[in-house]
Amino acid sequence: MQDQTTQDSGATGSNHAFLAGGGACGDLIAAKDWSATPLGPIGDWPCHLQTALAILLRSRIPIVMLWGEEGVMLYNNAYSGFAGGRHPDLLGSNVREGWSEVADFNDNVIKVGLAGGTLHYQDQELTLLRHGTPEQVWMDLDYSPVLDAEGKPAGVICFLAETTERVAAERRSEFLLKLSDDLRELSTPADIMNLAADRLGALLGASRVFYAEIASGLMTVKRDYSCGVGSIVGEHSLNDFGPDLLAAYRVGTPVVVQDVGGDKRLSEGARAGLQSREVGAFVDVVLFEAAQWVGLLAVQNAIPRIWSKEEEGLVQEVGERVKAAIERARAERDRLWDLSQDMLARANYAGMISAVNPAWTRTLGWTESELLTRGYSTFLHPEDEAPTLGAIGQMADTGQPTRFENRILASSGDWKPIEWTLAPEPDGVNFVAVGRDLSDAKAQEAELEAARDALRQSQKMEAMGSLTGGVAHDFNNLLTPILGSLDLLVRKGLGSEREQRLIAGALQSAERARILVQRLLAFARRQPLQVVSVDMAQLVQGLRELIGSTLGPTIRLDIDIAADMPAARADPNQLEMALLNLAVNARDAMPNGGRLTIAAGPASVTSDASNVLPPGHYIHLSVCDTGTGMDAETMKRAAEPFFSTKGVGKGTGLGLSMAHGLAAQLGGKLLIRSELGKGTTIELWLPISLTAVEQIRRPTEPAPVVEGRGIAVLVDDDATVRMSTADMLADIGYAVVEACSAEEALGLIQGGVEPALLVTDHLMPGMNGTQLIYELRTTRPDLPAMIISGFAEEEGVDPTILRLTKPFRNSELTEILSALAPPPLAA
Repeated sequence: MQDQTTQDSGATGSNHAFLAGGGACGDLIAAKDWSATPLGPIGDWPCHLQTALAILLRSRIPIVMLWGEEGVMLYNNAYSGFAGGRHPDLLGSNVREGWSEVADFNDNVIKVGLAGGTLHYQDQELTLLRHGTPEQVWMDLDYSPVLDAEGKPAGVICFLAETTERVAAERRSEFLLKLSDDLRELSTPADIMNLAADRLGALLGASRVFYAEIASGLMTVKRDYSCGVGSIVGEHSLNDFGPDLLAAYRVGTPVVVQDVGGDKRLSEGARAGLQSREVGAFVDVVLFEAAQWVGLLAVQNAIPRIWSKEEEGLVQEVGERVKAAIERARAERDRLWDLSQDMLARANYAGMISAVNPAWTRTLGWTESELLTRGYSTFLHPEDEAPTLGAIGQMADTGQPTRFENRILASSGDWKPIEWTLAPEPDGVNFVAVGRDLSDAKAQEAELEAARDALRQSQKMEAMGSLTGGVAHDFNNLLTPILGSLDLLVRKGLGSEREQRLIAGALQSAERARILVQRLLAFARRQPLQVVSVDMAQLVQGLRELIGSTLGPTIRLDIDIAADMPAARADPNQLEMALLNLAVNARDAMPNGGRLTIAAGPASVTSDASNVLPPGHYIHLSVCDTGTGMDAETMKRAAEPFFSTKGVGKGTGLGLSMAHGLAAQLGGKLLIRSELGKGTTIELWLPISLTAVEQIRRPTEPAPVVEGRGIAVLVDDDATVRMSTADMLADIGYAVVEACSAEEALGLIQGGVEPALLVTDHLMPGMNGTQLIYELRTTRPDLPAMIISGFAEEEGVDPTILRLTKPFRNSELTEILSALAPPPLAA
């Protein structure tokens, strides 16, 4: 080491030969006072440190050495170029303080290196403050430990190759390629510019990026990408930019401003306006079409910013790609203009059309010249002129698109129904229109309405059938012992007079519950209309009790039926369902109580009256509530299938649509009259019948029958049902043997029980009732058997087997047993 020191002839002016040939960094190391650093005076540095430092100082690739646990930084000239403005302060500093923005990264490097490990990073991205501002830097980094005389790691050496330029170029190329691919999928200039603004803003870390349309001296921004600044969506006058900046725009090259406050090209007004919008620097690319300035792509930063040439070039390239995409989209638009089957037009608020596509001539027969030289109001049906011009005027005032339907005169003299969609243009003078000929749609409307009715009915019945089947089975099982036991108590005459009255009242309530279940089951079935002459007064009064219980105690029910009212032509069962549905809707519209009025009376419609109903004589049935009512939009959709305002799970939205379909099928009409906050009236107009009234059939008590004798085997998995049914059978005269399953019943019979009658439930765990009967008929083909079930309809039940639906009374059981005869052996 002494020999090396005496041979020192370097520019260091010292006796430290290992620094010779180390260039500017070697001189700085030699001149620096190291005594205050963890390395101590330079003369005391160990040989292994001197040797490693001598090697890295003479290298032409960037090398930095982090010595000791503090990571004291020693590097060469090539690394000083990488360090930028942080050199020479980095030299001799602890790496944690020197590169404080990446302290955690370097802590890990020292930890691994001093433990004897190595690290390799390819294209590692770090954000460094090399020139006072955050900067994305990519590098290849190789870290290895530097060993001391004893072979232990004393420091970490890093070989660095900056790849920022290559990575940035690759990413720029990838960005532009991906942008071009994605722009190709877009079809409107607005979508194209929105995508470009979002992508460019995110890549450059800009505060704001937007595309502005230029017309009539105004710059219109419809949408902008913004990050940390406010939006500037709206219209801005070009005159506010000042003549110098406008002149720069017209040159066609990007306009670059690095400091809004200090750029002399900006007028005082433009400078103040930009600063008020949080613009400290910007790059603007002007887009032209046929030498006319039509758009501006702007990239802005909230504070002054030095835009690199690469960034300026990127904005320019994005602008060029956007311009090409817009031109392609407009060419495609022109092609669609010619080929579209819809009528496309551009017109002004003054009443003239300035452009039409060929579909106008194909649809209406007028030539292009005839369409462009006549005011568009001259083609409007007289009844449609005022609402059409009113809608266009409202669009001019609000700037919002509008839709409507009207009738347009064809050259043949016919009126074509056209559905229009209109949208205003930014200039405030013109608008674009898209019209669709509805002639074919109108012709198909009747057929489609029939299909909708069929679909509504099918879906409603399927849903209700699934819901009520299981509910009815369980509910009927519950009602069977209640009704049977109460019936037995009444027939036995047990209890005091007061107790008998209570039992009779309970029996009456159970009967009403049974009728309610039957009506719900009937509501779930889909049946063809049984049109008969219906006494409306009898029908409505018959439903009074059921509707009253449905409404609850907070809603008053009034019924107003005209005297001597003729019969209506209707299906009474379906009409009862419709009334019940309307009553439920009215109840839900009066959560705080109110009044429901059901009225009926004769009414006539003359030929000179409203065309809502054909002329004739009708029964006018109305259901009027004092509930929340409906607004115009809700009332317009109220009869649509599945439309409901009750919320999820609170209604199917089919009640009104079913009533509407019923009225139409009967040759009548359903009308809705409502006002928000003032209640709703639903009117059913039904045709008058010319035949005699048919009585509505109600359940009646059957005549008593002769009792049978012998052993009755009773099978049901519900103990309460077995108990009440056993009492009825015993009362009739049978000795009853009970079983809780089909398997238990088979065991009893095989064990010696000789039944004269088998009464069994159908759905039970294990073998069902029908299977039990089939099994017993193999050995006892003459055994009388019947099924009692809580379902109105069940799959798998032999229709030749007698059935009695739960719940039932003793008289009903007696009646069906009187008709029971030994059946033939089933195949």
